[in-house]
Amino acid sequence: MKLKAPALTASALALTLSLAACGSSDGDGSSDGDSGQITIACGAMEDLCQKWTEAFTEKTGIKANFVRLSSGETVARLASAKDSPEFDVWHGGPVDGYGAAVEQGLIAEYASPEAEAIPDKYKDPNHMWTGVYVGVLGFCSNQSVLQNLGVEQPNSWDDLLDPKLKQQVSTAHPSTSGTAFTTLWTQVVLNGGDEGGLDYMKKLHPNVLQYTKSGTAPGQVAGRGEVAVGLVFSHDCVKYKEEGMSDLEVSFPEEGTGYEVGGVAMIKGAKNEEAAKKYIDFAISTDAQNIGQTVGSYQVLTHPDAKVDDRMVKLDDVNLIDYDFAKAAAEKPGLTAKFDEEIAAAPRD
Repeated sequence: MKLKAPALTASALALTLSLAACGSSDGDGSSDGDSGQITIACGAMEDLCQKWTEAFTEKTGIKANFVRLSSGETVARLASAKDSPEFDVWHGGPVDGYGAAVEQGLIAEYASPEAEAIPDKYKDPNHMWTGVYVGVLGFCSNQSVLQNLGVEQPNSWDDLLDPKLKQQVSTAHPSTSGTAFTTLWTQVVLNGGDEGGLDYMKKLHPNVLQYTKSGTAPGQVAGRGEVAVGLVFSHDCVKYKEEGMSDLEVSFPEEGTGYEVGGVAMIKGAKNEEAAKKYIDFAISTDAQNIGQTVGSYQVLTHPDAKVDDRMVKLDDVNLIDYDFAKAAAEKPGLTAKFDEEIAAAPRD
């Protein structure tokens, strides 16, 4: 199934986050009357965040710092510092979370001239955010662990319910992780609504080792052999395999899977607005989008002129669900509350 254009309304979209380190890049330029530096809330892998900010500083002379956060954490921190935001730009992470930030008045409109080249299905019609990459949810399996358990590589969501996989699946928590909320919403779509989606997650619960905060962590957990399967965006699994976790293999559920559009946006009330606009222009450009491949991040890129790599998933080869980002965001608070109450705290017997 071909990738469908998301239902992109600026009024809704929601979720997640996972705190990490703060990195900075050197530069001594200034930014047209601002402080001469900017701070980025970055939702991509830390090494990619580092390369993005370093390349921006090298190009413009504007010093760029970043804090690695999952989307849920980003929304929470933006909301807590709404009157005096600590960030100027949000870069990376699913746009469900950007929609939640839009609803709370945390993101500012900016129509970047670079965004004119990006297909409409990858950008907000009101210029609140622009998509810079696409990631597809998949199964990141440790072949050695599966072999020891006598289980075949999963190719459907039902395969994950095999009793032989008790506490052998790793996934993040949908309240903190955009990746995990993508998993939850995928089940809602495939199982006829909220109750059907939660019912699947209840069935999966005994097979979950733990719910991590970070959406990328399950791939590492599987790579270390602590579980048989991690639920992550497939490009993360490819990256971990290239970095030495050689037992990992990617597969996709045949009945359909969800996907993310990773975005970039300006924070409302940004202290360094002109520098923030320059960063967003840079982030959308082919130069910035192509940086991912230099650090093993193989998301599908949204700019038509960006480089294509064989390690990127081919969207036409995967059965993608009809992912309505606006509807998912609108239902997220209620869904995650029910997940907390009915599933996360339940025993795994």
